[in-house]
Amino acid sequence: MNKKKPEGKQKGSAQKKVDWKALEIVHPDAAGIDVGGSEHWVAVSPDRDAEPVRRFGPFTADLHEMARWLVEKGVRSVAMQSTGVGRKSDVEECQWLLKLHAFGLLNNSFQPTDEIRIARTLWRQRGNLVAEASSAIQRMQKVLTEMNVQLSNVLSDISGVSGMKIIGAILKGERDPQTLASLARPEVKATPRDIAKSLEGNWREELLFVLRQQVELYRIHQEKISDCDFQLRQHLESFGSKEKAAGIPLNSTCARSCIALPESTGRKSTASTYSRHRR
Repeated sequence: MNKKKPEGKQKGSAQKKVDWKALEIVHPDAAGIDVGGSEHWVAVSPDRDAEPVRRFGPFTADLHEMARWLVEKGVRSVAMQSTGVGRKSDVEECQWLLKLHAFGLLNNSFQPTDEIRIARTLWRQRGNLVAEASSAIQRMQKVLTEMNVQLSNVLSDISGVSGMKIIGAILKGERDPQTLASLARPEVKATPRDIAKSLEGNWREELLFVLRQQVELYRIHQEKISDCDFQLRQHLESFGSKEKAAGIPLNSTCARSCIALPESTGRKSTASTYSRHRR
């Protein structure tokens, strides 16, 4: 007697098949590109070339060669991706991508303007520098703690004016707790007595060496952050001039939208489509 399979499993295993013949071709002049780190695989319609799938290298000359080939084959719209969609090989990937794009089954991904790309690059670089500066502060605090200099217990931020003055004096050779405590600004909540108590350490030479290097790195990062701020300001001002010339007001909201773009949270398997329309 044959055993019947549970209905739930039958329903779960059933897959809807796509009737490709019933679909209308939306992009007849399409191509698919599977983007890789060391090579790119490109597919065009089989009726356009005897070798419809080709491999190109990652270098600029290779990309120019790819572009010439696509233009020669009459390609006007390209879909490309850098992550897999479930195919077994790069050849199958680009062919599947071509098929999906030809039938209009892919959504366009957001492609920012050059102005936004420039601002985003500068803003992300600034964010990286801020993160590196924060790491330098943490290492400074760690070294101070290893010398039993408990400055972080009396100052909320050792990278503030008071903290950097005290650390600078330590690196210049000052060891007297009272003298070091006198460098703190009057608005510091901790008492001079508590600050002086926190500044009694063992002053190991190797730890002082590490502290000096971390302070130097922190200052370098601050300089580079200022450079980024200057470059961003110049770019936003030039962007504002272009918008003003075009009759579009550039207010603070527009400026923020140019630079406060979310960081990428990871790659997705959606494809980016680009169209080249003839004038």
